[in-house]
Amino acid sequence: MRSPRISALVVARNEAARLPTCLASLAGADEIMVVLDRTTDTSVAIVHRYGARVLEGAWDLEGDRRNAGIDACTGDWILEVDADETVPDELWAEIRRVTAASEHAFHRVRVDNFVGDRLIRHGWAGSFGTTLKPVLFRRGAKRWRPQRVHPGLDWQGTEGARITAWGIQHHLDRDISDMLRRLDRYSSAKAMDLLASGRIGTLPGNLRRFVSRFFKSLVSRGGWREGGWGVLLAVCTGLFPLLAHLKARLEPDRHRPE
Repeated sequence: MRSPRISALVVARNEAARLPTCLASLAGADEIMVVLDRTTDTSVAIVHRYGARVLEGAWDLEGDRRNAGIDACTGDWILEVDADETVPDELWAEIRRVTAASEHAFHRVRVDNFVGDRLIRHGWAGSFGTTLKPVLFRRGAKRWRPQRVHPGLDWQGTEGARITAWGIQHHLDRDISDMLRRLDRYSSAKAMDLLASGRIGTLPGNLRRFVSRFFKSLVSRGGWREGGWGVLLAVCTGLFPLLAHLKARLEPDRHRPE
């Protein structure tokens, strides 16, 4: 019985600075598929240098461009990573072992999140970061919903054992300022989704979400173990839905989808 073919999928936009490190770490895949969304830098040349296939286009919704990449993959299994992530050799060995024996449709994989050179293990929650992602799946098992930021997922099939012995290394933010810029981008994109749906929520409801998400990040997810970094992470986690609501409510013309 042949070993299953694994496609590594990367979706990026103007990530020329990060793509070389990411693509070099994907040598354990049978195929590398890169989706470039409205890219204007040197990403195309970098992708070809690493022998990857490339799909260029323009997509307004994150879910649509990720689905385009999934449809372009030819492997039996797909490992979906971002341009700011790398896959250690030890994790590739575990992925090979799991896919060779799995009877399930998808598996969650551990994620180790870095801010600069600092590994932050605790406190990730909500839509601001996670330590476990369903990124290893059979082709045809996973579809993203048509949303701009952190779109929902639809699955066909069952979930298998989680892969936690080794993790994807996610260089999420360069520093605190980069983290705050990401919060601004995420909340603006979420405001567009809220306005498109016609359901922006209420201020009291989103204030309650701020408190519950702050508590979940700092206490339930152990952010307190990270000291000041945990407090910062809890603030950003709580602010994300509140800022999105305020942008949609107070500046609808700036955030309304075309």
